[in-house]
Amino acid sequence: MTSNKETVRCGYAAIVGRPNVGKSTLLNHILGQKISITSRKPQTTRHRVLGIKTEKQMQVIYMDTPGIHKEEPKAINRYMNRAATSSLVDVDVIVFVVDGMKWGDADDHVLSRITHTGAPIILVVNKMDKVEEKDAMLPYLNTLSAKADFAAIIPVSALKGQKLDLLENKIAEYLPESDHFYPEDQITNRSMRFMAAEMVREKIMRQLGQELPYAMTVEIEEFSSEKGIWHISALILVERSGQKAIIIGKQGSRLKKIGMEARKDMERMIDGKVMLRLFVKVKGGWSDDERALKSLGYDDQ
Repeated sequence: MTSNKETVRCGYAAIVGRPNVGKSTLLNHILGQKISITSRKPQTTRHRVLGIKTEKQMQVIYMDTPGIHKEEPKAINRYMNRAATSSLVDVDVIVFVVDGMKWGDADDHVLSRITHTGAPIILVVNKMDKVEEKDAMLPYLNTLSAKADFAAIIPVSALKGQKLDLLENKIAEYLPESDHFYPEDQITNRSMRFMAAEMVREKIMRQLGQELPYAMTVEIEEFSSEKGIWHISALILVERSGQKAIIIGKQGSRLKKIGMEARKDMERMIDGKVMLRLFVKVKGGWSDDERALKSLGYDDQ
């Protein structure tokens, strides 16, 4: 990222799009560090997460958001849409991510939600490494340019890290002159406790495939350090006993694997030894209960 050495700049860039277009992968690769969980499943991201990148005089505060979707069958879906759209207030630039050459009604819906903000919109066409018909790319990009007055259209591969420098340079053009809001070494606004819960949830999302109970969340009940060892207890909540059995697996095998993989991520994050304990509990209807959601950390903050 280039910047005027004498001009200090700082601003907000909201990363938005429909579910499963690679928003969290994009943020992680820009930061060079994993702060948002990823999986192949839609709606992996449920919370707004800030990713902060400071280089010399430039600080960009990226806002990774849940996928914006039309259907709101439960309270948790309404929460995710609120978390995404509330991120658009007073941002300096919007990074609108779409999935390669797969524009559809869901993308039109997102576009309708962001054009009224008045913020410049950079259209990021992600997963371009997977496009086989390269000759069709330019006509397709021309078609997209007619959909809105985009500040730029940039094809990238977030997973491969391709063209991200072009995107960062374009984002930098829209940042105002301002002192930095965060210390130079801070990369997120989220606590390690929050990150630990997300790490457990990511492993569940990745392992369960089509069996995945979407009505699942993770709550950290203990997060303490004693004699150089971190003791973390995580409660996995599901809505039905059948979902509990799926997560535990035969003779506890799946839960053990989830715990092992999550613990490794936690040890990398904390840079220390972790003793992780996982528990699974049935709490019927939590995903459609506003009060229960708030008690589990699903608020609009």
